[in-house]
Amino acid sequence: MHDDEHADHQAISDLVTNWQSAAAAGDLARLRDMLAEDVIFLTPGQAPLCGRQAFLDAFEEGLRHYRVESHAEIREIAVGADLAYCWTHLSVTVTPHKQGLPVRRIGDTLTILKRQQSRWAIARDANLLTSQPAVVPAERN
Repeated sequence: MHDDEHADHQAISDLVTNWQSAAAAGDLARLRDMLAEDVIFLTPGQAPLCGRQAFLDAFEEGLRHYRVESHAEIREIAVGADLAYCWTHLSVTVTPHKQGLPVRRIGDTLTILKRQQSRWAIARDANLLTSQPAVVPAERN
């Protein structure tokens, strides 16, 4: 692996880590910086979510009702001149602020990134996560 390619792999790996941290913190400004203006998110059973602002609006609405935690394992990163992709195995837990059980979704994502002014930004994201049975928290004595 060449030095430039290693640096790109590290930058993309850091983006994945930073995305998880920003999402958990509800930091919309940090998330915004990681998205291309024309980003498209594809999820099963849903219409494509098109555009940076559309994603941020939907995410912000979700944060009013839920807390989001995730864990990602990068399986593959490939880098071209100004495009890259990242295959990730992802686990996301969405916990209601009020009543209700957490929902856990697990599966793979394929993210296409594009280089924008010497940094990588998410351009397309295909999310193949499926719901897992809810885990009921143990009662405290």
